[in-house]
Amino acid sequence: MVSTADPKVRDAYRACRRMQLRHDPTFFAATRCLPADRRPALYALYGYVRGADDIADDTTLNGERRTALDRWQAELEEGLERGRSDHPVVGALVDAGPRFGLKIELLPRYMDSMRSDCDEPVRMASQDELDHYMEGTATVGPVAAPLLNASGDAVDGLARLGVALQLTNFIRDVRVDWEMGRIYLPGLVEEDLDRSAATHRLREHVAQQVARARALFSESESLGDSLPASMRPGVKVARAVYSGVLDRVERNTYDVLGASMKARPWDAVRAMARSRAS
Repeated sequence: MVSTADPKVRDAYRACRRMQLRHDPTFFAATRCLPADRRPALYALYGYVRGADDIADDTTLNGERRTALDRWQAELEEGLERGRSDHPVVGALVDAGPRFGLKIELLPRYMDSMRSDCDEPVRMASQDELDHYMEGTATVGPVAAPLLNASGDAVDGLARLGVALQLTNFIRDVRVDWEMGRIYLPGLVEEDLDRSAATHRLREHVAQQVARARALFSESESLGDSLPASMRPGVKVARAVYSGVLDRVERNTYDVLGASMKARPWDAVRAMARSRAS
C-alpha cells in the first residue's frame, strides 16, 4: 500500500481495495497484474467511480441522487484544493491524483454520465446518445493513462477499450437494467423485455451490439503493444474476461433475459495465467 503517515489516508486506500475486490473481481484481477506500486492508485480511482455509480443506483435517495453526486464531486475537488480529505473513500483519490499524476480533471465527464442515470426512466433513444454516455464512463481510462505510462495513441486505445467494456456490461445486464427502469441499448422495446426469454427482435438488436463491442475490442488490440511490458497483462486480462462474456451471449443465441451472462470468478484467474504466460 502507499507509504503515508496519515492513517485516514491509508484506511481510505484499503477501503477502495475492498470495494474493488467485492464489486468487480475482474478488475481486481487486472489490477493485481500491474506493478505493486501502481495498484493503490487504481484502487483509489475505482473507489471514487464506484461510489458515484452506487449513488446513481440508490433508489432510496429518490430525487436527491443528483444532489448527492454533486456532493461526491465537490468532496474530491475541495480535497484536491486543500491537499487532503478525511473522507473514508474519496480521501484515497485526493492523495493518489497528485502522487501519481492522474488526469483527475477529466472525471467531471464521468460524473455527467452518472447524472444521466438519475433520469426516470432512463432511455437511450439513439446510438449517438448511448455513445455519448459511454464516452463519459470511458474517461476512466485516460484518467489512469499516466499511471500506465500511456501516451498518444495508447490513450485513445484506453478510451476505446473503456467503451467496449461498458457496452459489454450493458449487453450482459439488459435484464438487470430493465428491472431498474433503464434501457441503454437503443432499439430495445419494453414489451420484449418483460419476458422470460428473448424475442427474435431483441436477439437481433443484441447481436448488433455484440458485433459493435467486438469491433471496439479489435480496435483496442494494438493498445498492448503501445504500453510498457509491465503494464500489458492487466489490459489483456480485462479484454479476455469481457470478450468471454460476449462469447457466452453468442452461445446463448443472444438471449440475455435467461441465464446469467456474468463473468465467473475463475475466468479472471485463467486470464491472469494466460497473460503472464504470453
